Amino acid sequence: MKVHENLVETRQDGVAVLRIDRESALGALSRGMVEALGEYLARLRSDDEVRVLVLTGTGRGFIAGADINEYSGVGRTAFDDYQKLSRGVFDQLAALPQPTIAAVNGYALGGGFEVALCCDFIVASTAARFGLPEVSLGLLPGGGGTVRLARAVGARVTKELVLTGRRVKPDEAHRLGLLTALVEPDELVPRAVELATTIAGQAPLAVREGKRLVDDGLETGLAAALTREQQVLSWLYTTDDAREGVAAFLEKRSAVFRGH
Repeated sequence: MKVHENLVETRQDGVAVLRIDRESALGALSRGMVEALGEYLARLRSDDEVRVLVLTGTGRGFIAGADINEYSGVGRTAFDDYQKLSRGVFDQLAALPQPTIAAVNGYALGGGFEVALCCDFIVASTAARFGLPEVSLGLLPGGGGTVRLARAVGARVTKELVLTGRRVKPDEAHRLGLLTALVEPDELVPRAVELATTIAGQAPLAVREGKRLVDDGLETGLAAALTREQQVLSWLYTTDDAREGVAAFLEKRSAVFRGH
Protein backbone atom coordinates (compact mmCIF):
# COMPACT_ATOMS: atom_id res chain seq x y z
CA MET A 1 0.00 0.00 0.00
CA LYS A 2 1.30 3.44 -0.93
CA VAL A 3 1.21 5.85 1.99
CA HIS A 4 2.80 8.55 -0.19
CA GLU A 5 4.54 8.70 -3.52
CA ASN A 6 7.77 7.77 -1.71
CA LEU A 7 6.44 5.71 1.22
CA VAL A 8 5.24 2.11 0.77
CA GLU A 9 3.77 -0.10 3.51
CA THR A 10 3.35 -3.87 3.69
CA ARG A 11 1.86 -5.84 6.60
CA GLN A 12 2.01 -9.39 7.88
CA ASP A 13 1.36 -11.04 11.26
CA GLY A 14 1.12 -7.81 13.24
CA VAL A 15 4.24 -6.31 11.65
CA ALA A 16 4.14 -3.25 9.37
CA VAL A 17 7.14 -2.60 7.12
CA LEU A 18 7.35 0.99 5.87
CA ARG A 19 9.85 1.48 3.06
CA ILE A 20 11.28 4.81 1.97
CA ASP A 21 11.09 4.57 -1.83
CA ARG A 22 13.14 7.44 -3.20
CA GLU A 23 16.21 5.68 -4.49
CA SER A 24 17.29 8.47 -6.87
CA ALA A 25 17.76 10.82 -3.88
CA LEU A 26 19.09 8.14 -1.51
CA GLY A 27 15.89 8.44 0.50
CA ALA A 28 16.32 12.15 1.30
CA LEU A 29 13.26 13.53 3.07
CA SER A 30 11.21 16.14 1.24
CA ARG A 31 8.67 18.23 3.12
CA GLY A 32 5.87 16.20 1.56
CA MET A 33 7.46 12.97 2.76
CA VAL A 34 7.82 14.30 6.31
CA GLU A 35 4.19 15.44 6.35
CA ALA A 36 3.00 12.07 5.02
CA LEU A 37 5.13 10.23 7.58
CA GLY A 38 3.57 12.29 10.37
CA GLU A 39 0.06 11.48 9.15
CA TYR A 40 0.96 7.80 8.88
CA LEU A 41 2.36 7.67 12.42
CA ALA A 42 -0.74 9.42 13.79
CA ARG A 43 -2.93 6.69 12.27
CA LEU A 44 -0.61 3.89 13.32
CA ARG A 45 -0.67 5.01 16.95
CA SER A 46 -4.25 3.80 17.39
CA ASP A 47 -4.02 0.82 15.02
CA ASP A 48 -4.20 -2.30 17.21
CA GLU A 49 -3.52 -4.56 14.24
CA VAL A 50 0.08 -3.34 14.05
CA ARG A 51 2.19 -4.46 16.99
CA VAL A 52 5.64 -3.57 15.59
CA LEU A 53 6.87 -1.15 12.91
CA VAL A 54 9.93 -1.79 10.72
CA LEU A 55 11.29 1.21 8.82
CA THR A 56 13.71 0.67 5.94
CA GLY A 57 14.98 2.27 2.75
CA THR A 58 15.67 1.42 -0.88
CA GLY A 59 18.95 0.81 -2.70
CA ARG A 60 21.99 2.65 -1.33
CA GLY A 61 20.04 5.00 0.90
CA PHE A 62 18.09 4.51 4.10
CA ILE A 63 17.47 8.24 4.55
CA ALA A 64 20.34 10.45 3.43
CA GLY A 65 19.07 13.38 5.49
CA ALA A 66 16.82 16.23 4.50
CA ASP A 67 16.41 17.24 0.87
CA ILE A 68 18.94 20.09 0.80
CA ASN A 69 17.36 21.45 -2.39
CA GLU A 70 14.49 22.62 -0.18
CA TYR A 71 16.89 24.81 1.85
CA SER A 72 18.09 26.82 -1.14
CA GLY A 73 16.75 30.35 -1.24
CA VAL A 74 14.25 29.99 1.62
CA GLY A 75 14.04 32.50 4.44
CA ARG A 76 14.62 31.84 8.10
CA THR A 77 10.90 31.55 8.88
CA ALA A 78 10.37 28.86 6.26
CA PHE A 79 13.55 27.08 7.35
CA ASP A 80 12.47 27.10 11.00
CA ASP A 81 9.00 25.87 10.02
CA TYR A 82 10.48 22.85 8.22
CA GLN A 83 12.76 22.08 11.18
CA LYS A 84 9.84 22.24 13.62
CA LEU A 85 7.79 19.97 11.35
CA SER A 86 10.61 17.42 11.17
CA ARG A 87 11.30 17.54 14.90
CA GLY A 88 7.58 16.98 15.61
CA VAL A 89 7.39 13.96 13.31
CA PHE A 90 10.61 12.48 14.72
CA ASP A 91 9.17 12.91 18.23
CA GLN A 92 6.01 11.12 17.04
CA LEU A 93 8.14 8.19 15.91
CA ALA A 94 10.02 8.05 19.21
CA ALA A 95 6.75 8.20 21.19
CA LEU A 96 4.91 5.57 19.13
CA PRO A 97 3.43 2.99 21.53
CA GLN A 98 4.43 0.14 19.23
CA PRO A 99 8.10 -0.91 19.24
CA THR A 100 10.00 0.32 16.18
CA ILE A 101 12.94 -1.14 14.27
CA ALA A 102 15.13 0.79 11.84
CA ALA A 103 16.44 -1.61 9.20
CA VAL A 104 19.28 0.54 7.86
CA ASN A 105 20.27 -0.56 4.38
CA GLY A 106 22.55 2.30 3.33
CA TYR A 107 23.22 5.96 4.07
CA ALA A 108 21.62 7.14 7.32
CA LEU A 109 22.91 10.69 7.44
CA GLY A 110 21.65 13.80 9.20
CA GLY A 111 17.92 13.44 9.56
CA GLY A 112 18.20 9.81 8.51
CA PHE A 113 20.48 9.04 11.44
CA GLU A 114 18.06 10.97 13.65
CA VAL A 115 15.17 8.82 12.41
CA ALA A 116 17.13 5.66 13.24
CA LEU A 117 17.93 7.02 16.71
CA CYS A 118 14.20 7.54 17.30
CA CYS A 119 13.61 3.81 16.83
CA ASP A 120 13.81 1.28 19.64
CA PHE A 121 16.14 -1.01 17.71
CA ILE A 122 18.58 -0.55 14.82
CA VAL A 123 19.41 -3.50 12.58
CA ALA A 124 22.02 -2.52 9.99
CA SER A 125 23.50 -4.07 6.89
CA THR A 126 27.22 -4.05 6.23
CA ALA A 127 26.50 -1.40 3.56
CA ALA A 128 25.07 1.06 6.10
CA ARG A 129 26.77 4.36 6.90
CA PHE A 130 25.83 6.65 9.77
CA GLY A 131 26.70 10.29 10.34
CA LEU A 132 25.67 13.82 11.29
CA PRO A 133 27.38 15.88 8.55
CA GLU A 134 25.48 19.15 9.14
CA VAL A 135 28.62 20.96 10.35
CA SER A 136 30.00 20.76 6.80
CA LEU A 137 27.07 22.97 5.74
CA GLY A 138 27.65 25.43 8.56
CA LEU A 139 24.69 23.91 10.42
CA LEU A 140 24.01 21.42 13.21
CA PRO A 141 21.47 18.63 13.72
CA GLY A 142 17.97 19.89 14.54
CA GLY A 143 15.92 16.73 14.88
CA GLY A 144 17.38 15.35 18.08
CA GLY A 145 20.74 14.11 16.80
CA THR A 146 22.92 15.75 19.44
CA VAL A 147 20.57 14.72 22.25
CA ARG A 148 19.52 11.17 21.35
CA LEU A 149 23.00 10.15 20.18
CA ALA A 150 24.57 11.47 23.40
CA ARG A 151 22.10 9.46 25.44
CA ALA A 152 22.93 6.36 23.42
CA VAL A 153 26.74 6.54 23.30
CA GLY A 154 27.81 9.38 25.60
CA ALA A 155 28.88 12.99 25.19
CA ARG A 156 32.48 12.52 24.02
CA VAL A 157 31.67 10.24 21.09
CA THR A 158 28.74 12.47 20.13
CA LYS A 159 30.84 15.64 20.17
CA GLU A 160 33.44 14.01 17.95
CA LEU A 161 30.85 12.92 15.40
CA VAL A 162 28.90 16.20 15.46
CA LEU A 163 31.97 18.45 15.27
CA THR A 164 33.78 16.48 12.55
CA GLY A 165 30.80 15.24 10.53
CA ARG A 166 32.60 11.91 10.24
CA ARG A 167 30.72 8.93 8.81
CA VAL A 168 30.55 5.80 10.92
CA LYS A 169 30.76 2.33 9.45
CA PRO A 170 28.40 -0.31 10.84
CA ASP A 171 31.09 -2.31 12.65
CA GLU A 172 31.99 0.79 14.67
CA ALA A 173 28.31 1.56 15.27
CA HIS A 174 27.93 -1.99 16.58
CA ARG A 175 30.90 -1.58 18.94
CA LEU A 176 29.39 1.66 20.23
CA GLY A 177 26.22 -0.22 21.17
CA LEU A 178 23.97 1.48 18.59
CA LEU A 179 23.01 -1.70 16.76
CA THR A 180 20.89 -4.66 17.78
CA ALA A 181 22.26 -6.70 14.88
CA LEU A 182 24.68 -6.34 11.96
CA VAL A 183 23.97 -8.51 8.92
CA GLU A 184 24.72 -8.86 5.23
CA PRO A 185 22.51 -6.75 2.92
CA ASP A 186 20.30 -9.61 1.72
CA GLU A 187 19.62 -10.62 5.33
CA LEU A 188 18.64 -7.14 6.54
CA VAL A 189 14.87 -6.98 6.18
CA PRO A 190 14.36 -10.69 7.00
CA ARG A 191 16.37 -10.22 10.23
CA ALA A 192 14.44 -7.09 11.16
CA VAL A 193 11.11 -8.77 10.43
CA GLU A 194 12.19 -11.82 12.42
CA LEU A 195 12.88 -9.59 15.44
CA ALA A 196 9.60 -7.74 14.88
CA THR A 197 7.64 -10.99 14.62
CA THR A 198 9.16 -12.27 17.85
CA ILE A 199 8.11 -9.08 19.66
CA ALA A 200 4.67 -9.10 18.00
CA GLY A 201 4.11 -12.60 19.37
CA GLN A 202 4.44 -11.43 22.97
CA ALA A 203 1.63 -10.00 25.12
CA PRO A 204 0.80 -6.62 23.48
CA LEU A 205 0.00 -4.76 26.71
CA ALA A 206 3.21 -5.92 28.36
CA VAL A 207 5.26 -5.00 25.28
CA ARG A 208 3.87 -1.48 25.07
CA GLU A 209 4.18 -0.88 28.81
CA GLY A 210 7.71 -2.29 28.80
CA LYS A 211 8.77 0.15 26.10
CA ARG A 212 7.19 3.03 27.99
CA LEU A 213 8.74 2.07 31.32
CA VAL A 214 12.25 2.03 29.87
CA ASP A 215 11.81 5.35 28.05
CA ASP A 216 10.13 7.11 30.98
CA GLY A 217 12.60 5.62 33.46
CA LEU A 218 15.46 7.39 31.70
CA GLU A 219 13.78 10.72 32.44
CA THR A 220 12.68 9.93 36.02
CA GLY A 221 14.41 9.62 39.36
CA LEU A 222 15.30 6.08 40.45
CA ALA A 223 12.80 5.77 43.29
CA ALA A 224 9.89 7.11 41.20
CA ALA A 225 10.83 4.86 38.27
CA LEU A 226 10.95 1.77 40.49
CA THR A 227 7.57 2.63 42.00
CA ARG A 228 6.05 3.09 38.56
CA GLU A 229 7.50 -0.23 37.43
CA GLN A 230 5.71 -2.04 40.28
CA GLN A 231 2.47 -0.17 39.60
CA VAL A 232 2.52 -1.30 35.96
CA LEU A 233 3.32 -4.88 36.96
CA SER A 234 0.40 -4.86 39.42
CA TRP A 235 -1.97 -3.63 36.71
CA LEU A 236 -0.71 -6.16 34.15
CA TYR A 237 -1.40 -8.95 36.65
CA THR A 238 -5.12 -8.13 36.40
CA THR A 239 -5.27 -8.41 32.59
CA ASP A 240 -6.64 -11.27 30.49
CA ASP A 241 -3.26 -11.53 28.79
CA ALA A 242 -1.51 -12.25 32.09
CA ARG A 243 -4.09 -14.88 33.02
CA GLU A 244 -3.64 -16.47 29.59
CA GLY A 245 0.15 -16.36 29.86
CA VAL A 246 0.23 -18.04 33.26
CA ALA A 247 -2.34 -20.66 32.21
CA ALA A 248 -0.47 -21.45 29.00
CA PHE A 249 2.79 -21.88 30.93
CA LEU A 250 1.19 -24.30 33.41
CA GLU A 251 -0.59 -26.19 30.63
CA LYS A 252 2.60 -26.35 28.54
CA ARG A 253 1.07 -24.73 25.45
CA SER A 254 1.60 -21.57 23.44
CA ALA A 255 -0.22 -18.51 24.79
CA VAL A 256 -2.76 -16.69 22.64
CA PHE A 257 -2.57 -13.02 23.58
CA ARG A 258 -5.36 -10.62 22.58
CA GLY A 259 -4.23 -7.38 24.17
CA HIS A 260 -6.98 -7.41 26.83
